[in-house]
Amino acid sequence: PLAGFAATAVASEMPPDQLVRTTVDRGVEIIKSDKAIQAGDMKRILQVAETNASQHFNFQRMTRLAMGANWKLATAAQQDELVREFRALLLRTYAVALKEYRNQTIMVRPTKLAPGDTETMVRAVVNQPGAKAISIDYDMERTPKGWKVYDVTIAGVSLVQNYRSSFSTEIQKNGIEGLISALASKNKTLAQQQAARK
Repeated sequence: PLAGFAATAVASEMPPDQLVRTTVDRGVEIIKSDKAIQAGDMKRILQVAETNASQHFNFQRMTRLAMGANWKLATAAQQDELVREFRALLLRTYAVALKEYRNQTIMVRPTKLAPGDTETMVRAVVNQPGAKAISIDYDMERTPKGWKVYDVTIAGVSLVQNYRSSFSTEIQKNGIEGLISALASKNKTLAQQQAARK
């Protein structure tokens, strides 16, 4: 617990670009040294996604942005359920990216911050042997617990915006409860598929 507290304290003081760099480096280090991950053990990969990355994301804001105007239509209990299911989906997506890692190099560009800035974008580039480089932009906000990611844009496509249209369509068809059920069902299906591939 003390080590976790120390790591959190350090993360809360870290500039956003350094936080992304440190988290990326740690993730790569774990992937390269962990035999279970190299063997495709999804349970272990999800564990790494949870412990290495989840504390650096503001899942509530990500869910709120993905919901758009529909967020206000949900009750507090529904909002909690939506955050929980969307968080699980995003972590599973991140875990799949970890699983597919194959010696790519990730360059995080320095970010200039003015005093008092509360939001910024950290830009990164994934270089892949024999393939086109992929840009990853992290939209981040300053919080009392340090900098947190609230959107990720991969090759020009915003994760939050991408989900907003599908969330809106689902809500128009089946309401807020329908969206919660759809997310829960998708998480269950992904879990079963990933377990079957093991």
